[in-house]
Amino acid sequence: MSTPRSSPSLLARQWQHGGWLSTLLSPLAALTEWAVARKRAAYLSGAKPSYRAPVPVVVVGNIYVGGTGKTPMVIATVQGLRARGFTPGVVSRGYGVKVGPQARVGVGALAADRFGDEPALIARATGAPVSVHPKRALAARALLRAHPDVDVIVSDDGLQHLALARDVEIVVQDARGVGNGRLLPAGPLREPAQRLQDVDVLITNIGTADGAGEPANADATPPLRPRPVRMWLEPGDARHIEDGATRALSAFAGQPRVAAAAGIGNPDRFFSTLRAAGIEPDATLPLPDHHDYADSPFRGLTADAILVTSKDAIKCAALHDARLWEVPVQAAFSDPGLFDWLAQALRDRAPA
Repeated sequence: MSTPRSSPSLLARQWQHGGWLSTLLSPLAALTEWAVARKRAAYLSGAKPSYRAPVPVVVVGNIYVGGTGKTPMVIATVQGLRARGFTPGVVSRGYGVKVGPQARVGVGALAADRFGDEPALIARATGAPVSVHPKRALAARALLRAHPDVDVIVSDDGLQHLALARDVEIVVQDARGVGNGRLLPAGPLREPAQRLQDVDVLITNIGTADGAGEPANADATPPLRPRPVRMWLEPGDARHIEDGATRALSAFAGQPRVAAAAGIGNPDRFFSTLRAAGIEPDATLPLPDHHDYADSPFRGLTADAILVTSKDAIKCAALHDARLWEVPVQAAFSDPGLFDWLAQALRDRAPA
């Protein structure tokens, strides 16, 4: 059976390469640029106050709308800082969850329907306390009240959430680079591409260690001031979601009736990771980012095993489908000194 591949929509294609629809939407992109510049100027001038936490803050975000690989970077950042003597905590929006007026703080095995899929995954992978609320400053205050031993906050996303002051900004991009270079809705950018010159670290998620997935339009990216680092995702042993048993991922290579599904920002990146590991799924099922799995999307798949991401596994465990296997990934980096640099930068910039 051939593997179905998803085709990008007209808007997605034009976001990457430009075209008539992108040009038609350019006046709206100009309004977006005006609004972004006005908001940024208000915070930089002090007209709008930012909350300065009593501990240093690292923001891991992006300017390209959607998923670029921020969650693996957040997990790696928490683990890297802990290994260097810090006690990190995480704040996140809690996408898709109605949190209410107060932030929700938890640690350990968190329910995705109460905290969001990415915060639940981060909590499970790192053991760090996590606080979720759309207002990151409110989430940071609640985190520090509940866990006063936290001495550095890592913000999952929130690059544009300027109400929370930050000491280090890390941007994650992927093979799409800056797309057609235009702002929403004419392009995929939340902020102008020149914003990349202001951040501290620019992580390029190249997908696999062989370098496939390097930004095709790297020449469209302006000259960079930040520390450039390449990141790729290395898959570990598969975990059976029903009983927790593990199996070497290579055991699925060459096997018939193996499918793969992903409800992340860029599902093809997960499928490429599997192919790089020697697994050619009979069928691939790209799902919307943050898919809720209220109903099983797997009923139509004639497969003996279905490989899913860790972000999906957090939610689809409730389906009790014995075919489901989680494929965890770990971020690897071209810069072995990245987290040594980050730890020193935080010590140098720590609030008095």
